[in-house]
Amino acid sequence: MFRFILRYFHDIEIAVESIISNKLKSMLTALGIIFGVAAVIAMLAIGKGAKQEIMEQMKMVGVNNILINPVVPDKSSSTEEGEKQQKKFSRGLNMLDVEAIRLTLPSVKRISPEISFNSTAMMNGIKYTAKLVGVSNDYFHLYNLPLVSGTFFNAYQEENGIQVCIIGANIRAKFFSKVDPIGQYIKFNGIWLKVIGVLQKTTVSLTGFEEKGVNVYNDNIYIPIQTMLLRYQNRALVNTKLVSEASSSVMLFGGGGGGMSRVIVSSSDASSDAETNYNQLDRIVVQVNETEQINPTTEVLSRMMTRRHTGVKDFEITVPELLLKQQQRTKDIFNIVLGAIASISLIVGGIGIMNIMFASVMERIKEIGTRMAIGAKKMDIVVQFLSEAVLISVSGGFVGIFLGVIMAKLIEQVAGIMTIVSFFSIFISFGVSAAVGVIFGYSPAKRASERDPIESLRYE
Repeated sequence: MFRFILRYFHDIEIAVESIISNKLKSMLTALGIIFGVAAVIAMLAIGKGAKQEIMEQMKMVGVNNILINPVVPDKSSSTEEGEKQQKKFSRGLNMLDVEAIRLTLPSVKRISPEISFNSTAMMNGIKYTAKLVGVSNDYFHLYNLPLVSGTFFNAYQEENGIQVCIIGANIRAKFFSKVDPIGQYIKFNGIWLKVIGVLQKTTVSLTGFEEKGVNVYNDNIYIPIQTMLLRYQNRALVNTKLVSEASSSVMLFGGGGGGMSRVIVSSSDASSDAETNYNQLDRIVVQVNETEQINPTTEVLSRMMTRRHTGVKDFEITVPELLLKQQQRTKDIFNIVLGAIASISLIVGGIGIMNIMFASVMERIKEIGTRMAIGAKKMDIVVQFLSEAVLISVSGGFVGIFLGVIMAKLIEQVAGIMTIVSFFSIFISFGVSAAVGVIFGYSPAKRASERDPIESLRYE
């Protein structure tokens, strides 16, 4: 390469002088390459950022997880089929379902029930709105939630519903910014909880992913599931009480005169005060051993839960990883389309270079004839015009890279979309810009070298 430059240095020098003497024309010629390269870098940065965000979210929803969520019937939009379903009794999602899944399915690696509700945490007069979540120890492994200090729940605490908790990073920052939270007490909804662990802070944007099983872990307080059922909320007890009351449609009371008076209590009246959500659990999270087991396990779970709930479809099963992968495929297609559109700019820029170089050849026919008459070879003419095209495209590529990085940062700041500019995207864009100069510059250069010197000197 170095010997080539030495051999044809004079030809390259002439190309540089031509570009400098026609600054405006050279800049306009390079515009297509500049915007093409910038668009490609920006689009690849958006695509890589989206992929990175999806990967982080997939880590947070857990690998190979299956979610079982309750479906609460809407009384305002009941149909005949819905009324038939309501006549069948189902206790909803409950701890018995968890134990049945754990004991029945060999493909299940981990399983955790979940009950949550929002309320106020308080300490030393400071209040903070947070979410209390009742879970088992498996939950922290299901969602890849490491501790920065302290320990997870032990077997005794889980089995006996001891008032202990593990707090998120924002809870620690709010209440324990100056002291070690381990061993301290925090009051939630009137009950004191001892802090035994602190979760590592998560920084991933999770907007729109609540329905896929992703929580804002930094604002959560975690307690053993038995603590939640014993101390805070056990909808199964309320549900059992209501069913017991509703089952007695006729009650007899003694009258003052020895007669019996009959009072009719309809089941609809008894259930009118019932909570809309009669499920003991808000969610069951199941993790299988291998990705290949997700689909068959989901089918078995569906049949098993339907049978346990006496045919009432009061639950739904979702696989967050599959939903996120589907979204990733959609984004990939979108990014390919955007990349293709951006690449068209490079092609247009290359065609622009070819047109300008053809025009330049026609303008400099006498110059070509003079050079060939005094001893320049065809290769010298090819190198001269090819160097001019390559220099324009490479210069445009450099400017385009700079502009593309700025565009990517602006998109991240203005639109709030994660963008990652990689060395690979810069290398590809620069390589394409140089290739465009060679490909679209060769034809005009070859045409210039093949002109007859005598005819070129006579050209008017």
